[in-house]
Amino acid sequence: MRDFASELEQRKQAGLYRTRRQISGPQQPVLTADGKRLLSFCSNDYLGLANHPSNIEALRNALPETGLGGAASHLVCGHHEAHHLLEERLAAFTGRSSALFFSTGYMANMGVISALAGRGDTIFSDRLNHASIVDGCVLSRAKVRRYAHGDVSSLVAMLAETSGHKLVVTDGVFSMDGDVAPLQELAQVCRDHGALLVVDDAHGFGVLGPHGQGSVAELGLSEKDVPILIGTLGKAAGTSGAFVAGPGVLMDYLVQKARTYIYTTAMPPALALATCASLDLIEQGDERRTHLQSLIERFRQEATVLGYELMPSRTPVQPIMIGGNREALALSQALEECGLLVTAIRPPTVPEGKARLRVTLSAAHSHGDLDCLMQALSDCRHLLDRKDVAS
Repeated sequence: MRDFASELEQRKQAGLYRTRRQISGPQQPVLTADGKRLLSFCSNDYLGLANHPSNIEALRNALPETGLGGAASHLVCGHHEAHHLLEERLAAFTGRSSALFFSTGYMANMGVISALAGRGDTIFSDRLNHASIVDGCVLSRAKVRRYAHGDVSSLVAMLAETSGHKLVVTDGVFSMDGDVAPLQELAQVCRDHGALLVVDDAHGFGVLGPHGQGSVAELGLSEKDVPILIGTLGKAAGTSGAFVAGPGVLMDYLVQKARTYIYTTAMPPALALATCASLDLIEQGDERRTHLQSLIERFRQEATVLGYELMPSRTPVQPIMIGGNREALALSQALEECGLLVTAIRPPTVPEGKARLRVTLSAAHSHGDLDCLMQALSDCRHLLDRKDVAS
């Protein structure tokens, strides 16, 4: 029998062991983790809507009308009018013909990719795509070719030498680096080579583009340019679930073929109505996005002055590159001693030697909150000297 305990111990020795924190109360900048009050800079609640009073009120008001559980899959008797309303709202908001409401972003990527490609087809995937995209590619049983991160020229060469049905899949905003994919170039390349482009805009939705419509809308790309748009609702939208938007014929095809949509219980319909309320806040949230951008710009300027290595990101995802696993853990632990929660990200989430602190900023943060983070980063700067880190 496999020695699971030994394998766990090896992970601890390599600085790769992961633990869960128990959060008490709502998600907000100052939260309680394992009974300790901490100022958090690691949530994906980019607009501060996870605990917004309007969303909570919308959920509370919906429950008497819709009940709690979805009770069945969408194709049995679980497709509630609330789900349909949210799908129409998402389609209109993203400028797409149609949309489907999935239970999670992971399930959306798994279901969409494995439905749109199969044996005999070829999927081209950015090397830094999210794990859910990677797993969707594997599940499809199509041939998978990974192109260098953001390298359109290498993708062109691969597409040119490949025949048959081709699918190109990319994150819109990359979750660990925070950079934005070269979407205009990818759209043109896919048109030139007859490939279907799929963009997962989980970390751009609500943050980038006009009224928070995302990285695709920011560049003015239409449904014709990006036929399949995926987004999650548990990040900037502050609720839960995910969606896929695109031409009606493709959405109908996914209803027939996407196993993660067909074979799971529908999300609570009240949650769909709360998400509609959240979309209203996103659409009207230019002031939140302006404040968020001011935090991002200030963080980048001050962290650079302190000597921290940042990635070229203009989004709320601001990684501080460390390199070693132990060094990243040591800095994260030192910040926690200062009352801050900033998690260390290590392999396999990121490549070997690329461990980092993933700082994420929210419109719910104040400049006073950022003062606290920058002071702590200044106080802990010496830990980047490896001699200060216990071996």
